[in-house]
Amino acid sequence: MAGLETPGHPAAHASPILLFGELLADCFPDREVIGGAPFNVARHLRGLGRQRELDPVLVTRIGKDERGARFLNVLQAAGLAIDGVQQDLLRPSGQVRVALDAETGGHRFDIAPDQAWDFIHADMARLIGLLCRPQWLYFGTLAQRGASRRGLRALLQTTRAHGFLDLNLRDPWVRKEVLRWSLDKAEIVKLNLEELRRVARMFGLTGATSRLLGDSFIATFGIDRLLVTEGNAGAWLLDAEHRYVHTNSAAPAIEVVDSVGAGDAFSAVFLLGLLRDWPVELTLDRAHRFAGEICRLRGAIPESDAFYRPFIAEWRLNEEQAT
Repeated sequence: MAGLETPGHPAAHASPILLFGELLADCFPDREVIGGAPFNVARHLRGLGRQRELDPVLVTRIGKDERGARFLNVLQAAGLAIDGVQQDLLRPSGQVRVALDAETGGHRFDIAPDQAWDFIHADMARLIGLLCRPQWLYFGTLAQRGASRRGLRALLQTTRAHGFLDLNLRDPWVRKEVLRWSLDKAEIVKLNLEELRRVARMFGLTGATSRLLGDSFIATFGIDRLLVTEGNAGAWLLDAEHRYVHTNSAAPAIEVVDSVGAGDAFSAVFLLGLLRDWPVELTLDRAHRFAGEICRLRGAIPESDAFYRPFIAEWRLNEEQAT
């Protein structure tokens, strides 16, 4: 098939989580780093779970070019499987221009169209799903802006995994019909407070408080759990049984370098808590703190595994594996 190639043989082992979507280069004013929400989450899961045989698998697509070769090297150096990484002979590996706000630590993205990750092949994605048999499928809406949406639908139909939807709304690639479909397929939805309010406006949802808005959100879309992050103010979870849990306290004040990837870091630790059966209160607090520490870095990913060691020790992840 024209433009289609894969770098390795399909995985032959089960994986607790597949992550579907974009793999790209975040191009900062001073340097370029590998990124994309699915990769960021997978990298954190692998960094925290290297000693616990946690083996997240990315389902994505890159170009057969110099940047794509660097991506493969980074994945392999991090201990991440490349079985779900497709290579495209015609389209370039993804890149995003990141503009930073020096005063707030905020950022905005310029995402070019028609990149390799827009064309994840459905049949190859389905094969990885059959072989890995995941418990959870992490996905967002950005990777559904093009032909890749067929690959996501194939994965959901094939695996029947629980859906973890991380919205990461990115203009101008926000489509109401894609949002509706994604929300209908997700068991857990994670978004920030601004995104909650924006989606509520799009669908005509009302609520006098954020919690009541969350109740309306859950009732409308039939999701099981709603995760809402509020930056340094913490995060909260609301479920279909109307249970509301908030982080115990705000994270200590930190010097923010940038907030790129903070939400992905939160998602990674929350997923880790799901896989390890942590109490939800503990999971929220750990996810919030970990996301804050990522804000101390330039970019979404630490330069080495040394970053993860204090969390592995404090959370006794090695001991969890031993038991």
